[in-house]
Amino acid sequence: MPMNTVDAKNDDWLQRSREVVAHTPLGAQASGIGHVMRAADGIAVVSGLAQARLHELLRFENDRMGFALALEEHALDAVLLDDAASVAAGSVVRGTGEVLRVPVGPGLLGRVVDPLGRPLDRDEPVPAEAYLPVERPGPAIVERDLVSEPLATGVLTVDAMFPIGRGQRELLIGDRATGKTALAVDAIVNQKHSDVICVYVSIGQRAHAVQQVIDAVREHGAPERCVFVVASASSSAGLQWVAPFAGFSIAEYFRDRGQHALVVVDDLTKHAATHRQLALLTRQPAGREAYPGDVFYLHARLLERAAKLSAAKGGGSLTALPIAQTEAGNLAAYIPTNLISITDGQIVFDTGLFAANQRPAIDVGLSVSRVGGKAQQAALRDVAARLRLEYAQFLELELFTRFGTLTDARVKAQIARGKAIRALLVQPRFAARQPAEQIAMLAALAEGVLDGCAPSVVADVWRRLPARLADGRLGEPGGGITGALDAATRARFVDVVRALVGAQTGERHGVPA
Repeated sequence: MPMNTVDAKNDDWLQRSREVVAHTPLGAQASGIGHVMRAADGIAVVSGLAQARLHELLRFENDRMGFALALEEHALDAVLLDDAASVAAGSVVRGTGEVLRVPVGPGLLGRVVDPLGRPLDRDEPVPAEAYLPVERPGPAIVERDLVSEPLATGVLTVDAMFPIGRGQRELLIGDRATGKTALAVDAIVNQKHSDVICVYVSIGQRAHAVQQVIDAVREHGAPERCVFVVASASSSAGLQWVAPFAGFSIAEYFRDRGQHALVVVDDLTKHAATHRQLALLTRQPAGREAYPGDVFYLHARLLERAAKLSAAKGGGSLTALPIAQTEAGNLAAYIPTNLISITDGQIVFDTGLFAANQRPAIDVGLSVSRVGGKAQQAALRDVAARLRLEYAQFLELELFTRFGTLTDARVKAQIARGKAIRALLVQPRFAARQPAEQIAMLAALAEGVLDGCAPSVVADVWRRLPARLADGRLGEPGGGITGALDAATRARFVDVVRALVGAQTGERHGVPA
């Protein structure tokens, strides 16, 4: 090797070494040392750390980690984040002087990690660009902007009747096994058509269920723009408690850089139960249903971090889709009531609709989006203006049809229109409806093209519609529409659907399309 090459390498090494030394703190450093008084059920009572802060990261023997959850005069209650088997009375505890942090950055995209950023998918470590505290204040009012851009889920029922805007907090709530997670995953999958980065947070879910979500996104979506934060049912209560906060911090990294992020939290009911468990173990006063008094503040400070930032702050957004579970459809329970009051609307899932094979099983009467309507695409708003009213009227009239026949022509027309709407809203998994398709079908519905069509005919039209719109140069995002729907374009959409309905009807009568 030439001498000049060796000298260059030595000089480079010397320069790097000088930089390391320059940034290395020198001098005496003091750190607090405490001892475990007792440990049980994932909680360690620690003495001797009088200077410890709330949520400070603590290091136990054998490299076990925990954080301070409750501070008392002579001791603190620490929540263990790892296996607590090796933590016993007398163990040494050291304060780190830092609050609990999570790695953030583009290196997390496509990875499955635990709430501390440790990899769960493979042994390769997660490259971190920075570390952010898991507990961060939400943006101030002056730093926020109005929710004005739609976040398309690809689910017609949501996009047409309960639209979600970027920066909104929309609660998905219903009984167990009614399709809440399925809709959230469909929304994540649909972001492969957008610039939104998705973060899925699993709290207390079975490992098999979590793996199904990950596999679905990898198969149908854009996993390279997703982060999976997993604290499964087998994880410690501390990790489950930290999980949603860590997920929001990961998403905020992208939001603060002018990008758009979506966080799905599955689910906050289990998170509330974990918080109650930790609160009771740390002897905090119990309130309603044994939940501590700060459970409302717990989720309020979490969901307030979702926002649309002002242009001065980069214009990024963080949209939250928290999931909550009810018992026997009771929306008036403690945790559901709290979450409904915090969020900007709720999408309610009904057990009866799910059993009747109406998928997604969304109760249109109880669901609402309080701010998303302002962000809804103008053309979609035009064609969906009367959809919810007409469907609600149909559901009410349908009850009376069980007692006898209806002879009034107007009522019969309403029944026919309602059945067409019901067939229109049925949507299989991973069959995202793009804006152009939604606008075309709703415009045709308003013109009566779908009245009297069998559900199978409507399903066939949905299947063939994308190719037909592409042939007519209407299949671009939004159907090539940036504003309101003009009469000529509306007529073209209706003609396309009418032709497909006619072709399907002809085929069913033995006439080739």
